[in-house]
Amino acid sequence: MSKHIAVIVGSLREGSDNRKLAQTLAGLAPEGMEFTFVGTGALPLYNPDFDDNPPEEWTAFRNALSRADAVLFVTPEYNRSVPASLKNAIDVGSRPYGESVWDGKPTAIATGSPSGIGGFGANHHLRQSLVFLNAAPMQQPEAYIGRLAELFDDSGNLTNADTKAFLSNFMASFDAWIDKLS
Repeated sequence: MSKHIAVIVGSLREGSDNRKLAQTLAGLAPEGMEFTFVGTGALPLYNPDFDDNPPEEWTAFRNALSRADAVLFVTPEYNRSVPASLKNAIDVGSRPYGESVWDGKPTAIATGSPSGIGGFGANHHLRQSLVFLNAAPMQQPEAYIGRLAELFDDSGNLTNADTKAFLSNFMASFDAWIDKLS
């Protein structure tokens, strides 16, 4: 039986290094995991005034997440936190109150950065929101990928064997995490 994984990339830029990382993670996943990239850039800002008559973008986003067995987040760090579009997506998915798409959902977080820190702040801010929303972020291994731009060739292929091995293990662990929570 296939596992349907929604992938949310925190960067809105089509050619972002974190998007390359997300595509690499999907490619390194164990057999039986199917991935759907779910965009966040077109989501109107969350406003509780629209809970009774939500914008169609909110409904489509919530439906995509509801159908997913798990969610993989791949994001850069902006100012020691998550990008605004990702925070908005968390908020949109958490409402209306009592109907959160995140409740009980297995998740994994990978953050990447051009610096050596690898998006540590974004990873932990996102984890904090997910725990509050009763999602189930994978504990270990944690994935903070530093010097991200240096890891890909001009075609977007991962070139570092050690990073490839780590990311393969990360995805195998995520697969096992989903099984454990099912």
